[in-house]
Amino acid sequence: MNEARRILVVDDVEPNLVLLGSLVRSLGYEVETARDGLEALAKLALGVDLMLLDVMMPGLDGYEVARRVRADPRTADLPIILVTALDTREDRVKAIQAGASDFIAKPVDKTELLVRISSQLRLKEAQDALKRSQAGLEEQVANRTAELRRTCEEAADANRRTYAAHVDTIRRLVLAAELKDPDTARHIMRISRYSAVLAKALHMSPGETEVLAHAVTMHDVGKIGIPDAILFKRGALDLKEKKVMESHTLIGSRILADSPSALMQLGQIVALSHHERWDGTGYPRRLHGEQIPIAGRICAVVDVFDAMTAERPYRPAFPPEAALETMREGRGTHFDPRLLDLFMDRLDEVHEVRERLAEEAATARALWSPEDAA
Repeated sequence: MNEARRILVVDDVEPNLVLLGSLVRSLGYEVETARDGLEALAKLALGVDLMLLDVMMPGLDGYEVARRVRADPRTADLPIILVTALDTREDRVKAIQAGASDFIAKPVDKTELLVRISSQLRLKEAQDALKRSQAGLEEQVANRTAELRRTCEEAADANRRTYAAHVDTIRRLVLAAELKDPDTARHIMRISRYSAVLAKALHMSPGETEVLAHAVTMHDVGKIGIPDAILFKRGALDLKEKKVMESHTLIGSRILADSPSALMQLGQIVALSHHERWDGTGYPRRLHGEQIPIAGRICAVVDVFDAMTAERPYRPAFPPEAALETMREGRGTHFDPRLLDLFMDRLDEVHEVRERLAEEAATARALWSPEDAA
């Protein structure tokens, strides 16, 4: 009976995918493989009986794949076994909430794998009985599998292209802002990496972390609409100029509004909320506390830190400790106290990111010369 069962093995790491697929195949099951969450969702159309799903994947992580499987009436009862190195109670609760049927720890033991797969398939057998009893179903599935597989792979490729197009659009929007300010590219790269540090400290999933890291790069895209005379003014802005400058949050929100892309949607939230303050004195909507979206609160911390520690045409960079002392004074007024504390607790990691990016930039400058472009 095992040979009639089809197991979908999902892992973004090729050696892991090959190893687990071979292990499942050695137990007598038919195996389909997927290299990421998008391909896994597409290949459900092949009629799989169980999914072995890795948790730590870029883009759509295992939790999000499980949630989408459960949300679809056609696959809501599909057994999902999470294959993971995560073993905390919080991780398991999160997995159950996402819809996992069972767990198996890495490295995978063959006997345990057989027991867990067999147990889950027995639980589903009653639900599959009606499908198996339909005359000629298995023969029809066999005849159509090759075409279905091709169609599913095309759908997965289309989904990947769509996601890549959204990321490319973000980069182009940011590039447009960069043309007005050459320092923007380095700034957005740093705050993107810093935001990932905070996201991990908050136990965000890999997928959530990746989306946030892209979204914060769009925080100042609205500065495209700010006149150069105001944007690059060396002295203090007067009240009227300050109002114009503050409008970049609203301009950025309008640029990014009404997109079907989750990346753009979060980018709009960041653009609109990254200048709000914890005490309600920020702009443009004077939100306070947890009324401010978490992505905006994260961006506020990393944006201010990087702005203070970066050299500007009108002032030298603040030493990191001086910048941090100023930020501590804004704990509970400008910044979410919890996020600022988490940031301070991870300064070693923040400095490592900063140094690594500086080294990469230095290497890039050393490899490029005007003669190369001639």
